[in-house]
Amino acid sequence: MPVEQQHSDNDHTGDSDPFERELAAALRHAGGAFETDRVTLAAAGAARGRRLRLRRRTAVLGGAAGVALAGVGGALAVPWGGSPSVARPPASVSTTPHPTSSPGGRAVTSDEMISTLERLLPAGKFGKAEGRGADRSEPHSVPYAQVVYDDGHGAAAISVVVQKVEPGGDDARQAVRCPDKVYTPYDSCTTSHLPDSSVVAIVKGYEYPDRRVETKLWTANLITPDGHQVSVSEWNAAAEKDAPITRDEPPLSAAQLTTLAAAQDWRGIADGLPDDPTQTGSPTEEPTPAQGDAKAIRQTLASLIPKGLKVVAHGSDDSDQFTYVVVDDGRGRSLVQINVQPDMGDVAGDLFGSGSETLADGTLVAERQEPGEKGGAGVVMWTVDTLRTDGFRVVVSAFNSGSQQTAATRTAPALTMKQLRAIALSPKWRS
Repeated sequence: MPVEQQHSDNDHTGDSDPFERELAAALRHAGGAFETDRVTLAAAGAARGRRLRLRRRTAVLGGAAGVALAGVGGALAVPWGGSPSVARPPASVSTTPHPTSSPGGRAVTSDEMISTLERLLPAGKFGKAEGRGADRSEPHSVPYAQVVYDDGHGAAAISVVVQKVEPGGDDARQAVRCPDKVYTPYDSCTTSHLPDSSVVAIVKGYEYPDRRVETKLWTANLITPDGHQVSVSEWNAAAEKDAPITRDEPPLSAAQLTTLAAAQDWRGIADGLPDDPTQTGSPTEEPTPAQGDAKAIRQTLASLIPKGLKVVAHGSDDSDQFTYVVVDDGRGRSLVQINVQPDMGDVAGDLFGSGSETLADGTLVAERQEPGEKGGAGVVMWTVDTLRTDGFRVVVSAFNSGSQQTAATRTAPALTMKQLRAIALSPKWRS
């Protein structure tokens, strides 16, 4: 889990900087499904402040993996920065002419974002609409629009976000990868290349990872060769949360989602956005011992799993500092996940309280046993968090299920607290 996710869950947001607070608020609005698999789905903008956030992360390892602006390949419904969102009275029908948005380097308004989205949708009725424009004088403003759309078969919320990413960079690649089902349940995910070399990922999933409400969330995330990112989301309800389900499925098919995301109108809007000055430095960002080597972290973790436990699944190799394995001793699957992070000494006071232990060499150790945080029935999380004197942090957690979103498969995790402690304190992490 990203350290900032648990940080938010514990309501310690007062310690974070404004960017982190705005990011957390945007993610909360974007939907419960976006709480999962965030490392592997990091979208544009996450690179900004990455080194700062790395040093300031203050929470224990929990159930999600990483932070992103687009979870499940989807959209960030309420971006940060820019002018305040503007709600507009409902429109009547989609056949009403709307002006074409052509920012051409100038600021795009909220009304232009809304009218462009309505014009590009099939014929139907529109209800509540809201949006945000972007101003070139505000480098981190991200334009978006959301409308309630009814094609005659039930009202549905549809949103679009337009932003820029570094062409060919890690954020661009992550945005169009399919999510990891250990963290993000979904029905299908397809990634395809368009004739202009754009890449689009279509994910048909759910608003809530634990599916406590059967609200469906279908998303299209498109990246162009020029670094334009267009993220479209649709639901089978008039709002992403706390609204009755109005139809069996969201209104747009996968082909229609692709067409909407690929519309040239969004690219014109993206051309009018300022470049994020931090993006130009992201490909050569100062490396750290833990960054870019999830495979080595995973292999080390697997080598430290006690005998008698079989590794039956594992995480991908595309996250910086996080990975996981799923083990089984014949009595049910158990998820084991780990973060390996350098330069965390400046948040020792937030991570390790009065109940922590200090070893002879100065290493801080905190142990926790608590309920799982992602809704799986009966899931518990056992965690050992360690911090060396030079700020090198290893935090490992085990669960009594193969996924936090599914019900417990056993009474306790497959690893004991003593075994988790041995993994976290192993000298192998130094190599």
